[in-house]
Amino acid sequence: MAFLAGLLSFLSPCVLPLVPSYLGFVTGMSLDDLRAGADRKAILVPALVFVAGFSLVFLFMGLAATFLGQLFQLYRDWIARVGGVLIVIFGLHLLGVFRIAPFMRERRLQLQSKPAGLLGAGIAGFVFGAGWTPCIGPVLGTVLTLASVRANTGTALFLLGFYSLGLAVPFIAAALMTGSFLNTSKRLRFALPLIEKVSGAMLLVVGVLLVSGSFTRLAAFFARYTPAFLLDRL
Repeated sequence: MAFLAGLLSFLSPCVLPLVPSYLGFVTGMSLDDLRAGADRKAILVPALVFVAGFSLVFLFMGLAATFLGQLFQLYRDWIARVGGVLIVIFGLHLLGVFRIAPFMRERRLQLQSKPAGLLGAGIAGFVFGAGWTPCIGPVLGTVLTLASVRANTGTALFLLGFYSLGLAVPFIAAALMTGSFLNTSKRLRFALPLIEKVSGAMLLVVGVLLVSGSFTRLAAFFARYTPAFLLDRL
């Protein structure tokens, strides 16, 4: 579910249209160079460093959420219910029932010049993760809420790790196949509002399950399809 949340974040209206700009920024190449199939290594390495930058931020967020969950462990049931209410509100926001003003404003920090090598690409990824866009906020907030409810460091790292992976895999694929990605993303843009509403519906279900105390049933259902080595760590 965390991986799917990351994938939906990538497909959100605030991220997908900007991916070519991110690729050009972190590689220092023009869109024409990327489309022409420049040296794969020259594209892949900065893209991986960029991905590592925002993944590190998300992992830190997961650890912070876990710390808060452990701090208030006696009130874990109440935290789950309050978190469920917030997730329902996030879902209604994405469904368009109403709009939350802070999520309608741009939250990314702006970098005015191209990064200086790999260090700059990592900083750019860190900045992207630290100032997530409005569309990522509700989905990422849901994953962080689930991490705080579990109040377990290993679980939090796995959740945020898979969320980062869901965001990273299509980004790396876009870096390696820029021409194909640009053509596909143009065809996908008409479906972005629908993807946002699907995300909202999913958050609504998760929020209701948390509020009702039934989320463990959903977790048990997915546990049947989770590899044993992951279950042992969770």
